[in-house]
Amino acid sequence: MGNREDLLAGAKRCLYEKGYGRTTARDIASAAGVSLAAIGYHYGSKDALMNQAMMAAMGEWGDAVGAVLTETAGVTDPRERFVAAWDRVLETFAEYRGLWTAQFEALAQLDHAEELRAMFDGAQKEARLGLSAIFQGLPEVPDTPDEIARGTFYQALLGGLAAQWVVSPDQVPSGKDFLRGLQLVSEGVLGTG
Repeated sequence: MGNREDLLAGAKRCLYEKGYGRTTARDIASAAGVSLAAIGYHYGSKDALMNQAMMAAMGEWGDAVGAVLTETAGVTDPRERFVAAWDRVLETFAEYRGLWTAQFEALAQLDHAEELRAMFDGAQKEARLGLSAIFQGLPEVPDTPDEIARGTFYQALLGGLAAQWVVSPDQVPSGKDFLRGLQLVSEGVLGTG
């Protein structure tokens, strides 16, 4: 790896270990084994590097979730697949705890970090389509309003679940709990039963 790749790897490591806001340029340079000046040369600033590290780490989490959800792709009953998928997602949270805490920390900075806001905003559509595909057990889905709506729903569930897990891992709902909640909300809102 060259200095650029070493810096990105070091920044991701710091993201997990120290968080988004507490990581210093010196921390990254030390983790990467390169000079402080290399950050400016390759990324322009520590913040730009941390933003790239955040997006790369989120992509890695998405790949990991996609891999564990391949186990649910063969489940033909949609309710069973829904339960199994959410249970598999929960299993990834322990390994990626540092990412989730850093992501919530970064979200709190959006009013003061336009570049970060733009990166999150730019990733929304791709994330929603990706989540729609992942939770349906498909390699990809078409860019349609229905798939965006489905992905938006999954994204809202995921963000809420992640927040609950960060606060109290022993009290997070299981896939069965999510299914029960979905049934109750559907009955109340859509009149289904």
